[in-house]
Order: sequence, then C-alpha cells, then structure tokens
Amino acid sequence: MSYRWNTNLYQQKHAFVYQFGADLIKWLNPQAGEDILDLGCGTGELTEQIAQSGAKVIGIDQSEEMIQQAQRQHPERLFQVQNATQLSNLPQFDAIFSNATLHWILDARTVLKQIYQHLKPDGGRLVAELGGRGNIAQIITALNQQRVQLGYSAISSDKQWFFPSVGEYSSLLESEGFEVRQTAYFHRDTSLAEDGIKHWTKMFAGRWLADVDIEHQDNLLEATQESLRSALWRADYKRLRVLAVKV
Repeated sequence: MSYRWNTNLYQQKHAFVYQFGADLIKWLNPQAGEDILDLGCGTGELTEQIAQSGAKVIGIDQSEEMIQQAQRQHPERLFQVQNATQLSNLPQFDAIFSNATLHWILDARTVLKQIYQHLKPDGGRLVAELGGRGNIAQIITALNQQRVQLGYSAISSDKQWFFPSVGEYSSLLESEGFEVRQTAYFHRDTSLAEDGIKHWTKMFAGRWLADVDIEHQDNLLEATQESLRSALWRADYKRLRVLAVKV
C-alpha cells in the first residue's frame, strides 16, 4: 500500500518516533568526516543530529512529503527521494543508519543487499532499529476485532510490516555477508497523545481503514480506542536493534 505521509500529524502527534531514535545514534557513534546515509530519514531530525558530529550525511526517504519537510527544516543538509530497494546514484558509505524504517519494507533481503552494496568494504556498518516480533500486536488485534464486528475481514500485520525476531534477522544479515556485532530486543510501551489510538491508526495503519466505508471509519476508530482504554492507550512497541558490519 502506497502512503502519503501527513508530516504535520507525524511531527505533532508522533514525534516519539525520532525522539526515541536519538538513543540509537549512540550505537552509530558517528565520527567527523565519515560518510553516513540516513535511510528512511523522515523529516530529518536524526539526520541533523548525526551531522552535528561532523559526519557528512545524506538523508533519503521514499516519501516526497517527508523529504520536502526535511529540506525546509534543514536546508543546509542533503536530502533525496529514494526507494531503499533500488538505491541509485549514491556512493559507498562508512555507515548506514536506519530508524523505524526497515520494518516497512517487506522485501527485507533486497534492501539488505542494497545496504551491503552501498557500504565501504572491511568495516562499513549498518546500525538500525525496527519493529521486532510481536510489535503492536495489541493494537492490530483490537483493530481486527472491530473490523470483523462491522463485517470486514481481519488483516494480518505481515501484509503491512516485517517484524522479525532477533534470530531471524541475524540469520538474514549473515546470509547477505554481514557480521552481526550487537543486537537488542526490548519492549517499549509508548504513551500516545489524546485520541492517540485514532491518530496512530490514521498515521501508520491506513490499510485497516482503506476498505472501510467512510460512515464506518469513525465508529471503528472510536471502538478500537475504547477497547484499549485498560491499556491506557499505549502503543505496545517491541523493538529490535542491530549493529552489523560488512566483511
């Protein structure tokens, strides 16, 4: 499903995506003069933070809306619209950084091949965080329950996202020539803003609304949010981090 991202909704209601990603920069440990690619840069906040190290950073994203906003906010940085499975006209990098992006790409093997090809040999590194096994299962279960009650079929999350286990992703990285140096899997229950489940669904889970009649959509969103009241309207995030090196 092709997304047109609402950058205002992203920054106003879902800033936690890049705010939590700031901690991932510690794993990257960028150095002055390094060439670094921020893959899935969104509106460029983390690209800018990486650049503060003195590294030379390029931010890419498939969304034209995200790139336009990133360029407006950080005019001194270089941003490009690029598809991560078909990288073009880019050099090799000392490191490729990716926060909350790789789980959107169902063809995980192809994107890892592209990343490998665009890393410098003998030590080029990938530092990434993505959704891990079981990510947002509670929200998807609630959405599907309401869809079924309204007469629509349930949708499997693997039609939209790739949420691997540590072992699955490590094996995939190794099969593409990487040496996995560090991994982490952890729960990060995330409080959402007012009407957060509604905003979250509109922002990230549009597939669950796409075939729902307009007159049913508000009811589905309201009922889903109400069913999660006991969870204090938190997003049940499960995160997977990796540091892998090209060898």
